[in-house]
Amino acid sequence: MNSRTPSFDDLDRRIVTALMANARTSFAEIGAAIGLSATAVKRRVDRLRETGLITGFTATVKPSALGWRTEAYVEVYCEGAAPPRRLAEVVRNHPEITAAMTVTGGADALLHVRARDVEHFEEVLERIRAEPFIRKTISVMVLSHLLPESPEAGATHAAPQ
Repeated sequence: MNSRTPSFDDLDRRIVTALMANARTSFAEIGAAIGLSATAVKRRVDRLRETGLITGFTATVKPSALGWRTEAYVEVYCEGAAPPRRLAEVVRNHPEITAAMTVTGGADALLHVRARDVEHFEEVLERIRAEPFIRKTISVMVLSHLLPESPEAGATHAAPQ
């Protein structure tokens, strides 16, 4: 990835907006909508990928179709100052954790967890709590998605068997 800040103009923004709405939109379709050739759109997308502004393309799937029927957000409270690097190592070992971030406030981190069912969620929670530097967790179960088209409502990988 290039270390300098890449340029990002209105045409780039319109290309990215189109790809975020539907990553399968062809360069020709995007070009027709914004007044560029398919080749010019491809060059811009390639540049946006090379500079790291576009980080990837993915399919978002209904979680239940992949075996995820339970979802929760977990606040993680650590003993002392757990470095984000250490937290990242821990969460990478749990395929059920679909997103993780350090946060402000009382908690040190917030985890988005998907599980097959409540029993599986409890198992995941116990594995997380077994980490020596984790003092406590507070979980909030998701009942429904108010914005079902949001990326958080979809899944990107299947539940473990």
